[in-house]
Amino acid sequence: MQLSVSSLLLRATFGVTLVLLASCAVNPVTGEKEFSLLSQEQEIAIGEQQYHNSLQSQGGLYYLDPSLQRYINDIGQQLAKVSHRPDLPYEFVVINSAVPNAWALPGGKLAVNRGLLVHLDDEAELAAVLGHEIVHAAAGHGAAQISQGQLLSIGAQLVSMASQAGGYGSLGGQAAQLGGAAWMAKYSRDDELESDAFGMDYMSSIGYDPMGAVELQQTFVRLSKSQRADFISGLFASHPPSQERVNANQRKAATLPAGKRNKDRYQQHIAQLKKDQPAYEAQARAIKAINDKNYSGAMTFIERAIELQPREAEFWEIKGQLLENKQAFAQAEQAYSRAIKNNPAFFRPILLRGLLHFEQGDFFAAEVDLRDSYNLLPTKVAADRLNKLKQ
Repeated sequence: MQLSVSSLLLRATFGVTLVLLASCAVNPVTGEKEFSLLSQEQEIAIGEQQYHNSLQSQGGLYYLDPSLQRYINDIGQQLAKVSHRPDLPYEFVVINSAVPNAWALPGGKLAVNRGLLVHLDDEAELAAVLGHEIVHAAAGHGAAQISQGQLLSIGAQLVSMASQAGGYGSLGGQAAQLGGAAWMAKYSRDDELESDAFGMDYMSSIGYDPMGAVELQQTFVRLSKSQRADFISGLFASHPPSQERVNANQRKAATLPAGKRNKDRYQQHIAQLKKDQPAYEAQARAIKAINDKNYSGAMTFIERAIELQPREAEFWEIKGQLLENKQAFAQAEQAYSRAIKNNPAFFRPILLRGLLHFEQGDFFAAEVDLRDSYNLLPTKVAADRLNKLKQ
């Protein structure tokens, strides 16, 4: 007997209700029951699947001072041990990006950009950043958003099937689409306040001054109101600052003991970043000049950046693009090659050199570079050129 559309919709709704009832989990941070379709194993798997591509697409690992990576990971691991989920495979890295941001993937993969580190004053503020991100992972905020999005997908799929008087089909195929942009999730107001509060507990429990979290939010609020509003727009969209968060952190800090700030130690560890700031500022001016189509000015700025820090691959990559724009192809290839030599683990200069080889008709060299770049980060442009090479 053929079922009516209304009967199918009723069954679909009942099925979603069963999923909801079967998917209530206790938030390990708050102790409250929350909806989740993901097990801890699935959270970890999603984070691991997205981790490498997230790092590559945002600039790759910061490599000019390897000791900074060890320092950040050490502070993060200390905080992770006192979190509500110390058993997650936490990892903390610094990304080679000027964007002042930090993020956490489900399962404990966390990153902070070098562009944020230069805006922090001491180790207590760093602990506030890392503690906040650890709570996002420990409380499963990203996983919860994935689950909610998955529920919408399930509901839409069921309604679609019902409207066609079809069947129920398999929902398993949806799992492969989970987590694609979890690190960019826009957290709710409650998620942010929760992460601030419990992150302050974490940092206080290992001796840091909770006022670091207050001052961190005060800095973000001040910057959001200044002429550098772009600091917030698009960059801290997932962590919007507010006076409400400052006030909440102040109330929380009043309940916790004062602690260490370790300003000198922090400043020592970001000394290379501070030393290289003039070079990165020259790079920013070069990029602005490129956007203004002032290519000669851009070349002047990027050569200044290279003079100040010749080991930064991004500078050579930009020089390569400017030379290629001038049709100085041999020199452009040399610049890309220098960028690759400086940072062979980052996809972009390899991709750009591969595209240059392709346009110049050196298809063997193009294929090598395009495959290497694709292995680091699968991009459509690399895939398209590799497919053309097969024809």
